[in-house]
Amino acid sequence: MRVASWMVESTGQPMTLQDREDVPKAGEVLVEVRGCGVCHTDLGFYYEGIPTRHPMPLTLGHEVAGQVIEAGPGAEEWVGRAVVIPAVIPCETCDACTSGHGSVCPNQIFPGNDVHGGFGSHLTVPARGLCRVPDLDDPLQNADRLELADLSVIADAISTPYQAIARSGLQAGDLAIFVGVGGVGGFGVQIAASLGAHVVAIDVDPDRLDLISRYGASLALRSDDMSFKELRAAVRSFAGERQVPSWRHAIFETSGSASGQATAFGLVGHGAHLSIVGFTPAKVEVRLSNLMAFDATAQGNWGCLPEHYPKVLELVLSGAVAVRPFVERRPLDTINETFSDLHEHRVSQRVILVPES
Repeated sequence: MRVASWMVESTGQPMTLQDREDVPKAGEVLVEVRGCGVCHTDLGFYYEGIPTRHPMPLTLGHEVAGQVIEAGPGAEEWVGRAVVIPAVIPCETCDACTSGHGSVCPNQIFPGNDVHGGFGSHLTVPARGLCRVPDLDDPLQNADRLELADLSVIADAISTPYQAIARSGLQAGDLAIFVGVGGVGGFGVQIAASLGAHVVAIDVDPDRLDLISRYGASLALRSDDMSFKELRAAVRSFAGERQVPSWRHAIFETSGSASGQATAFGLVGHGAHLSIVGFTPAKVEVRLSNLMAFDATAQGNWGCLPEHYPKVLELVLSGAVAVRPFVERRPLDTINETFSDLHEHRVSQRVILVPES
């Protein structure tokens, strides 16, 4: 089938709309894109020259929801299905996958990195791991009347913090601290709040903090408006008032900035858990011995295993995690303008690019 997609030829150069022929092979499906979210990682590939595993030219985009319209041998059951495509698709057969470490599968497929991604009319991906979307016209299954395009951000912005939170062991009554609440962090706050955690949101953007205060954050702090000592004291006071000991603190670095990572590490206390969810190529200087002295844990989080996607979808469709207040839809043909707006911080919401009908 003839597919049109926006290709990156080289770092920072305007993307161009190009055609290619896509035919799904055995075990693959061709998905008609309904929406594709723009992630901080896409900006890193495009502006910062972070290398993709597939050489340029390449179509970026890994937050994709759409409808399967063609399938290769062995995947025919998916034709006609509405789906969310996982941002990280493990092979399911290698030693890493069979031993429970699918996130580090050496054969994984990352759309917009290993293969052409979702900033186009269609894309071809493995059928394994696809998350089936129920009938969105049924109000019993879709409390907020979301459309398929809205669900694209599940494939990273929502599923990634879900896995990080699950790995942390966060429970009701624990303290969850999110450093950076745009995109991934904003959805992470909602997931943590849905579990009954006390949630602290830290950011430099007052509008983001105001919004997330209405969707799960009990304390919102501007990190650019106070010293680190004042910030840490405010967090400790909040935890003390709610009688949450430090070993029940989970800190999630979701800003993807050097300053955010330094702040998150500085908030680690005795027995705390630190999850690094955001990415920056910048180096951060920390005293690693704090982890030893505090008997604390630090863990990275790469994407989300496909097995978690049905639960994430359930949270979204039930209304436990709100999507619409945190996203902005734009036509796909505004992609160059949109990347520029995001890079220059002129947009605070997660942008979903929607192909023209």
